[in-house]
Amino acid sequence: MEKFKILWIDDEVDLLRPHVLFLEERGFLVFSVTNGSDALDVLKKNQFDIIFLDENMPGLSGIETLSEIKKIINTPVVMITKSEEESIMEDAIGGKITDYLIKPVNPNQILSSIKRNLDVERLVHNKVQTEYRKDYSLISQSINQANSFDDWVDLYREILNWELDLDNLSDDSIKEVLLMQKKEANKSFFKYIKDQYISWFSDNTNNFPIFSNQLFSKKVFPIISQKPLFFVLIDNFRLDQWILIKPLLEQFFVISEDTTYCSILPTSTQYARNAIFSGLMPSEIKNKFPDFWVEDFESGGKNLYEDKLLDELLKREGKSYKKSFNKILNLESGKKLVDKVDDLMNNELNIIIYNFVDFLSHAKTDLKMIKELAGNEKSYRDLTLTWFKNSPLFHLFKELSSKNVDLIITTDHGTINVETACKIIGEKDISTNLRYKTGRRMSFDTKNVFQVQNPNSICLPHSNISSSFVFAGSDYFFAYPNNFNYYVNYYKNTYQHGGISLEEMIIPFVHLSTKNE
Repeated sequence: MEKFKILWIDDEVDLLRPHVLFLEERGFLVFSVTNGSDALDVLKKNQFDIIFLDENMPGLSGIETLSEIKKIINTPVVMITKSEEESIMEDAIGGKITDYLIKPVNPNQILSSIKRNLDVERLVHNKVQTEYRKDYSLISQSINQANSFDDWVDLYREILNWELDLDNLSDDSIKEVLLMQKKEANKSFFKYIKDQYISWFSDNTNNFPIFSNQLFSKKVFPIISQKPLFFVLIDNFRLDQWILIKPLLEQFFVISEDTTYCSILPTSTQYARNAIFSGLMPSEIKNKFPDFWVEDFESGGKNLYEDKLLDELLKREGKSYKKSFNKILNLESGKKLVDKVDDLMNNELNIIIYNFVDFLSHAKTDLKMIKELAGNEKSYRDLTLTWFKNSPLFHLFKELSSKNVDLIITTDHGTINVETACKIIGEKDISTNLRYKTGRRMSFDTKNVFQVQNPNSICLPHSNISSSFVFAGSDYFFAYPNNFNYYVNYYKNTYQHGGISLEEMIIPFVHLSTKNE
């Protein structure tokens, strides 16, 4: 154990001699003073790892000493007192104490407090490391044996739970091991999708996951009842990001359902989100509503008609819900939406599309600062959490929590941090997305690519009879041979979507209800 330095402030320090000896025998360095004034002088000249502070002392009281200590340093302070008065406890907690002990204290209580407050990382690290080592072989086994989409969902959740547990550990070696397992899982998941995806479209047994185009009919419409439903789609929102913000929302809501569904290919907004709101696959949208579909190679927005597509879906389903449709593209529009919550309560269905997370992921490509701030998965998650805590969206959720509503949080697709380039050659009208391509006479390395020669087989439109689709797997991205090295360096370690990965395809669907029902 590391030799921690302890400052003990107590006017009866002589009575504490057995405690001091107990700690010194275990390698701690203990310094003692009898009053607050001397303590402040010592703290101005020396550094300590933890401070034990008596509440009842002559001269400066414990509370007064605590206040002065916090002006000098941010060292953990454990308050020790004979009194159990609520006011004293509240003053101590308000003064930002780290821990609180009631006299008489025994040496083991002191040792326990030290371990809780100083040795936590080592204890947690050892515990987590031991548990992960136990699970390592089980995860590897699950990667090799996963043969259904549900198996992959369970495995992905297991990996994410470990990833989040390991985020706060300082030891990078064990994180690297998990990262390798995650990459191996993505390689196997790619093979699974490559083998199964086309067959799902001819499967009459329903032995396949819920797709984007089925989301409203199978998951949303059954929830709509007498109270307003708020359907919040956070563009490019991954399962790990949901897990991270979940504790914040559990304070205000009851989570009725916390599940996932499968984004269609390509895992891009143009295809997946239009499929959600239309209740149709992309080829069906193009055939039924050609004015609402824009090809990859065509200029202009690709998601300009979601509201109209939803209207058409409601007509087909015989639904006459009073609804609103809101796209939040900036901070100001987010604030305005919060201000009109009461008006939205008059609707049976409120659609809210939030684009910030998508902006954040794409900003890593274009902005050096974001690339540095989101240099790895942990920092990317942390940025998401920081944004959410301070966002109008969180404010909206808190406003809704005081009302009688249903709330759905979901997304259209996720994103993956790409690392490896795959060369591709095609004609001029080939699509520009880095994780999928559509066009004619494309040439590429087939090893990490899923090619669909007949787009109709997976309900995708094609602008030319000879057009096909290709999807990158794992952490690969497409790059042209011209200026290959430049584009590899530019796009490496950026977030992209459109292809096949756990992060892009296994995405959250969460149903929450307010607690005041």
